[in-house]
Amino acid sequence: MTERITLDNLDDFAIGATVLGTGGGGDPYIGKLMAKQAIEEHGPVDLIDPRDVPDDELVVPSAMLGAPTVMVEKLPRGTESTDAFEALETYMGREAYATMSIEAGGLNSTVPIAVAAELGLPLVDADGMGRAFPEVQMVTLTMGGISATPMSIADEKGNSVFLETNDNQWAEQFARTTSIEMGGSCMIATYAHTGSELREHAILDSMSLAREIGETIRTARSASGDPVEELLELTDGFELFEGKILDVKRRTEGGFAMGEATIDGLGAHEERSLQLDFQNENLVARDSERGIVASVPDLITVLDAETGEPVTTEGLKYGHRVRVVGMPCAEQWRTDAGLELVGPRYFDYDIDYEPIELLQQ
Repeated sequence: MTERITLDNLDDFAIGATVLGTGGGGDPYIGKLMAKQAIEEHGPVDLIDPRDVPDDELVVPSAMLGAPTVMVEKLPRGTESTDAFEALETYMGREAYATMSIEAGGLNSTVPIAVAAELGLPLVDADGMGRAFPEVQMVTLTMGGISATPMSIADEKGNSVFLETNDNQWAEQFARTTSIEMGGSCMIATYAHTGSELREHAILDSMSLAREIGETIRTARSASGDPVEELLELTDGFELFEGKILDVKRRTEGGFAMGEATIDGLGAHEERSLQLDFQNENLVARDSERGIVASVPDLITVLDAETGEPVTTEGLKYGHRVRVVGMPCAEQWRTDAGLELVGPRYFDYDIDYEPIELLQQ
């Protein structure tokens, strides 16, 4: 039976995707408003099993590109994502069978819902990361040899740009420069691929996992339970730290939200601190006593200590009481090819990746 994304379960999708987004992927509130309006106007969206997409049919992911902090003030017009999507269809001379999230992140999991509703398309229960990463080439589709281009880029002023590049690293560089010129953020349609390529190279069933995570947090909270503990049980995750945010140093640099957050320990973590480094997404967590407790590509997510609601990197602020959790990444990222693309050394950390479950022993 096909699952449907409706106004009743949209919050669950948005919250769960933001948990998986490791602090990045854009403000979930903005994306949720876009999806809500589209569903109200055009009806629910079918979430289809990736195994049911015909081999030769075209799947086109839709996404926001840029610094999440910019989206807090630079609100979208509302038509950029569909403009980019339809422009890419025209450019390729083919209609898409479905759209998809390129990453599991707040805004970038709800923008495709809006596109699907507005264009009457299904949304595939999959994405290209199983979490969120800051750069265009950081998707499992890259490891499968699938090109990020042709890529269509659109902004709220009505501007459009098409990219054709030699590889996905060049696509990142040109698209990032374009996003900066467009004010720090833009909407894109990218990584067009077939149903057979989808099943071989994407992260399958990630949207239904996001919905399950959101439902778990909501249900635990309404039952006066511990939403964080329920989340950890569902995802095989670990609680890394509990405390109060002491300091946040944040800057927009090169089209990214960069910075560090320092968390002062409470409870079992009293008299210790945790430093979080982020580039749109949380990259490395360092405990003042234990050293590194988690790093990319494993997931590091900040949650409100009371509600279990995820806190994005642009939402980190002084005095906020939080719990930091870590979750294992998709197995594709733990390969040599995956670590070359998204491991800590790519981000200039002089450390080798260690799986989070080993670090927590």
